[in-house]
Amino acid sequence: MKTKNRISQTEKTELLGNAPIPKALLAMGIPTMAGMLVNAFYNLVDAYFVSGLGESQMGAISVVFPLGQVIVGLGLLFGNGAASYISRLLGNGDRQKAGQTASTAIYGSLLLGALFIFLSILFLKPVLLLLGATASILPYALRYARIYIISCIFNIFNVAMNNIAASEGAAKTTMCALIAGAVLNTALDPLFIYGLHLDVTGAAIATAISQLVSTLVYLHFIMTRRSIFRFQWKDCCFSGEILSEICKIGIPTLVFQILTSVSISCINTQARTYGDSVIAAMGVVTRFVSMGSLSVFGFLKGFQPIAGYSFGARKYDRLRQAIKISVLWSTAFCVVYGLILAVFPTAFLSQFTENDTEMIRTGTASLRAGGLSFMLFGFHTVYASLFLALGKGRAGFFLGTCRQGICFIPIILLLPTVWGLPGILYAQPVADVLAAAVTVPMALKLHKELAVSTPK
Repeated sequence: MKTKNRISQTEKTELLGNAPIPKALLAMGIPTMAGMLVNAFYNLVDAYFVSGLGESQMGAISVVFPLGQVIVGLGLLFGNGAASYISRLLGNGDRQKAGQTASTAIYGSLLLGALFIFLSILFLKPVLLLLGATASILPYALRYARIYIISCIFNIFNVAMNNIAASEGAAKTTMCALIAGAVLNTALDPLFIYGLHLDVTGAAIATAISQLVSTLVYLHFIMTRRSIFRFQWKDCCFSGEILSEICKIGIPTLVFQILTSVSISCINTQARTYGDSVIAAMGVVTRFVSMGSLSVFGFLKGFQPIAGYSFGARKYDRLRQAIKISVLWSTAFCVVYGLILAVFPTAFLSQFTENDTEMIRTGTASLRAGGLSFMLFGFHTVYASLFLALGKGRAGFFLGTCRQGICFIPIILLLPTVWGLPGILYAQPVADVLAAAVTVPMALKLHKELAVSTPK
């Protein structure tokens, strides 16, 4: 087993430090990208099948969505935070502490997640009202959330295991777990919603079963000892060192998840004045934009270790090449995806309603503007990820919170008061432009610093 781990780490070091940048970026980024896309796919599938029930039902899952994202963020806090530390520990041959970190991450995420889920269910009605539920949406949101939120305990485990399994090189297991759940969810949604006439409750049950199946795949991976970790309670070690290393990477990820949830909640709250159709429309728009943004985030999870390794090894030419290719690829993807959203917004929106012209009208305007501004997303996100990878925590945290927090939240709170409904529809595009504008001088300053550091 030790030999196998050593070979794995040698191959990983070769990939990070010497392999051609395109090959390294694809090898490191594609598995994480696929995992994030599958999670986004869950939400899109639910929205598609629930949309046939009506705008209030569609609005219900839109209102519950940000609460679920915060809960999933707890899995990311421990899983993403632990993965980086585990990789370094395995590289140093400290398998015992790596095992302690893995166990601490799994049990820590489950304990904190269970507490958060309990409190969410206990105060579910006021929470849903705070998230933007109207009187007509609330009954459906309660029925959906009671099952969906409880089932998020499986998703917390899945997200944490996703990152930990990737840190030990088990990308295939992660892919199998996520794809099995996504395929099953697609099959079960229509069966439970329409075949068994369970309405939004059926959507929640389908998601719960699908998440459970993904959990079972990971448990099989553990029980058959294909993981190098045992994940035993006795191995948990909530020491200051381990928790500090987990939180160093995990907290910025959690903060991003929280800001994303807050921004969606602000949209729902502002849209509540204009009725269920607008809430439903913005819910669909959010899901389509999330498909693109999560693709970029997943890809850049592969870019970060390459950038960090190159910077630490003072391979500045390699670092600049990695930045250049990542900006180019991310921007190319964002331009193509953004153009698709901007050119065909009505076609996308019409898949989620039959007769609600208001939902199509408002959603089309928002998705078209969002598609155009999404073209800037790759550039901004590459540098937000880069600063964190280089250990420039303040700059990375600032850029990471800029789009959905520092720029967006004041805009969504103020713009609708002076512009009405268009202020809601165009708040995110305005924030996208501002975030990209802020990124430019910070990126130029960083490249000047790298130029000075490069040996002549």
